[in-house]
Amino acid sequence: MSVLVHGIAGQTTDDQTDANARRHRGEFVRGVSTARNWVTDDPNAVFPVEMDRYHLYVAYNCPWCHRVLLGRALMGLQDAITVDVLFPNRSNEDEPMGPNLWKFEPEGQVGQNGVHVSFPSCTRDTVLGKKYVPEIYQASGVEDQKSVPILFDKKSKQIVNNESAEILRMLGTVFGRLGSRGTPLLNLYPAERIKLIDEQNDWIYKDIANGSYKAGFSSNQEVYEKAYHTFFEGMDKLDEIFAQQTFLTGEAVTEADVRLFPPLFRLDPIYYSRFKLNKAYLWEYPHIWRWMRSMMTLPDMDEVTNSEYLQHCKQGYFGRTGNGTIPVGPPGYPESYKEKHPTHM
Repeated sequence: MSVLVHGIAGQTTDDQTDANARRHRGEFVRGVSTARNWVTDDPNAVFPVEMDRYHLYVAYNCPWCHRVLLGRALMGLQDAITVDVLFPNRSNEDEPMGPNLWKFEPEGQVGQNGVHVSFPSCTRDTVLGKKYVPEIYQASGVEDQKSVPILFDKKSKQIVNNESAEILRMLGTVFGRLGSRGTPLLNLYPAERIKLIDEQNDWIYKDIANGSYKAGFSSNQEVYEKAYHTFFEGMDKLDEIFAQQTFLTGEAVTEADVRLFPPLFRLDPIYYSRFKLNKAYLWEYPHIWRWMRSMMTLPDMDEVTNSEYLQHCKQGYFGRTGNGTIPVGPPGYPESYKEKHPTHM
């Protein structure tokens, strides 16, 4: 029997059946997020909605963090929820807590390519003063977790949730009234669209969002090829959907579009080469390209889709593989996403 993990926001990770054996065979199997609390409108709840009470720990290069940051921006929650930004490369073997851990490094570091790199947006941990993400979990009494994003309660000093799909759901629903624009301009999870949104979320997670990682991080040729073909079958399906309507569920943006955005934003400049998803570029799908342009015009999107986001992605995805050199191109991104046609064509 398959062991699937479902939460309030639907399926949130891979089938966990024989996960360790599958990883040993070279398959990428996403782990399970264990902090699954919920912020509510109830003032007597453990985690009630409250201005400036909650905090996000994120990495710009992480697509799961990106969906959360998109939700925060679109809902106008920049003043309501604070953010700390991790360095895009993780720790090395010679560091105190060991390798492959997200860490705060605002001063930058010398990369694998021998070049010192830093990013103005990278911060320290302004809430707990920690260096490594596992220390944040340990301070909340949570062991064996090291992932981001994290939604953190600054008042109780506890982790609320570390599942990006559920954090996004909260941002698009219960946090909406705290938005700087007053009444939310967007309803990311409208009641009349719930069934369709959930259906779109499910297959996009499996085929596109997580599917891209299955292609990019699997060392098994058969697993890679299956993920590759599934991904581009999904791209064909998306292009057909957007030939009929502006957004995934109709003429208004919803949570489903927000969840789709990060992998497609990364396809041409990152995933095409790094994940070997090289059958076609995004601009070769005219209807998807039009959808991308529509997404880029939404409120405050410039804040979460600018060139520094892309530089974080390049550093994170290329800076710890091979010889660590960071690609200069392709030219025209992310600016091209706002145009009818790629500016470099």
